[in-house]
Amino acid sequence: MIGRLNHVAIAVPDLAAAIAQYSGALGANVGAPQDEPDHGVTVVFIELPNTKIERLYPLGENSPIRGFLDKNPAGGIHHICYEVDDIAAAREQLTASGARVLGDGSPKIGAHGKPVIFLHPKDFNGCLIELEEV
Repeated sequence: MIGRLNHVAIAVPDLAAAIAQYSGALGANVGAPQDEPDHGVTVVFIELPNTKIERLYPLGENSPIRGFLDKNPAGGIHHICYEVDDIAAAREQLTASGARVLGDGSPKIGAHGKPVIFLHPKDFNGCLIELEEV
């Protein structure tokens, strides 16, 4: 069902410092910050030859990333995103096997303009999983 790795998301307490670190020290191709109000985050994508690294920063007081950063003040890996061909079929297969989809289970439009869902980390060895339809 899952396809290739789309991105690894890392929550950061200082977005400007994270951008400077990747573009300067590592010489990476870093995109522009992009606000995602439906998800409560500002994202920056770092393009690699085989995948992307997503930097997440809280957007607003109710951002889900704020709670993560409260527990992990230096930041850290927040989630892993895999591609799927059909998000509705993937959701049905996963819920039939006992996995929990976060929220009401309906896909939202993600940072790439495509439908996404998130799977409960307790069902995947403590790792928050995002699925993105491609």
